[in-house]
Amino acid sequence: MHHSQELEQSAKEQDKESEKQALLQEVENHKKQMLSNQTSWRKANLTCKIAIDNLEKAELLQGGDLLRQRKTTKESLAQTSSAITESLMGISRMMSQQVQQSEEAMQTLANSSRTILDANEEFKSMSGTIQLGRKLITKYNRRELTDKLLIFLALALFLATVLYIVKKRLFPFL
Repeated sequence: MHHSQELEQSAKEQDKESEKQALLQEVENHKKQMLSNQTSWRKANLTCKIAIDNLEKAELLQGGDLLRQRKTTKESLAQTSSAITESLMGISRMMSQQVQQSEEAMQTLANSSRTILDANEEFKSMSGTIQLGRKLITKYNRRELTDKLLIFLALALFLATVLYIVKKRLFPFL
């Protein structure tokens, strides 16, 4: 029961809806199998109890040939206990399979969590690179603006110088 609760909690924490549904379905299967195992166990116990009660009633009612009845009772009890043992072994095998499936599901969940953490780390490093790129672009844009301003000022100074020289050569009296 503890494993199914852990598995159900892990399923609720999943980001992908498909993984969440798959894990919730697995939890539901585990719960159904557990209820089925409990029902089988109770039926086997009830069958054994009814068989023992019937044998005791028959022994009390007949009271005659007790030696023969005891032998028959022992044989039927041996058969009943053998059947119950088989049933319990089957239930034990099913429970073992369920535990193994739970372990595999937990391993899958651990692997997916590790993958998500790796992706998160990669996204963090990418965001740092993007921020650095943004700073560089901003810096280059400022430099471009400064260069344009310097070129404009140099061109204005050049034109002013050319106009001054032309004025002095052509119109020396002004």
